[in-house]
Amino acid sequence: MLYVALRILLYDKVRSLITLVGIIFAVGLIFAQIGIYMGLMATSSVIIDNTDADIWITSQNNKNFDFSQPFPEYIYDHVLSTPGIQAAEKLIVAWGLIRQEQGGTEQVEIIGYNPDSGIGGPWRLKEGDSRSVKNGNFIIVDESAGKRLGDIRVGDYRDILFRRLQIVGISEGVKSFTTAPFVFTSYKLAQSLVGYIGPDNTVFVVTKVVPGVEVQQVVNTLKNKLTGVDVYTKEAFSRKTRLYWTIETGVGFSFLLTIIISFLVGMLIVGQTIYNSTMEHIKEFGTLKALGADNLEIYKIIFSQALINALAGYLISLIITLASVKFYEAVGTVMIVNPWMNLSVLALTLFMCLSAAAVSIRKIKKIDPAILFRG
Repeated sequence: MLYVALRILLYDKVRSLITLVGIIFAVGLIFAQIGIYMGLMATSSVIIDNTDADIWITSQNNKNFDFSQPFPEYIYDHVLSTPGIQAAEKLIVAWGLIRQEQGGTEQVEIIGYNPDSGIGGPWRLKEGDSRSVKNGNFIIVDESAGKRLGDIRVGDYRDILFRRLQIVGISEGVKSFTTAPFVFTSYKLAQSLVGYIGPDNTVFVVTKVVPGVEVQQVVNTLKNKLTGVDVYTKEAFSRKTRLYWTIETGVGFSFLLTIIISFLVGMLIVGQTIYNSTMEHIKEFGTLKALGADNLEIYKIIFSQALINALAGYLISLIITLASVKFYEAVGTVMIVNPWMNLSVLALTLFMCLSAAAVSIRKIKKIDPAILFRG
């Protein structure tokens, strides 16, 4: 039946090509929207996901990573004295302004961490060392900041919140969802830079659990012990941050709407093509019925047409998507393409094309072999 379906598709090459282009466009758009969405969500929780910690303690009713509020530092001591805690660190996440060399300012997101442990700091550097921010007015800037801050080099000086700071390292892979570049510095310097935090406050306490101890058990203990803060596992806090940007900002709805529209457009294109093809070959299908073919065999031909279109369109779209990842990176957009996503889009493509083909089946059911003897 695949051979018959292929012959029908090749009978009108122009129409088949137009259908294929339509599927490529629809599936390619679905690939792009899902990939970019996943990339955006990965950047929204990039610090959480790459920090070597099992538990995050945040301010009460905190909605996401970027807009956390300070809470008293003594919480840190209570955390350290909790059974099951192996180690803990304080982190500062705050907002500030950096003065450009050419004048003007840009907003930056300041990350203050303990240089001795490196927890919460940059995990991959192109230049410098994460411990270099210790004991001085030093910062590490991510390479993605170049688009906003201009040429950045180790040894340069920049003013942040009216403090002259020297760049001692350049990190990579720490692109911000908010587009404000990440700037890493020592915890003490970050605490003194940002006036609204205060000398006795912190923004996060992150902890490592003793090996073999269940993380959720320690989380429950901390929730019962601490007041005025929220306690999350690493995975839960990452998920909470992603859901905030997905739901409360409308980002998720925008991507979902585009995916739905792409799906419907592809379904319409395939359905219209196969339906027209079925009507043009109605007498041939009537001949098959007159020769003893049942409806199931004809259904196989129609679904085979949809399957060929789906697989061809999907494979070409996948190749185009993989080839365009570098282009998206060049323009500053993170796009994720992974096996799970590829399989999901394949399933969606097959469902789209096979569902469209089902429309033509209703016409086949009503074919009367006597149609061959009508004018």
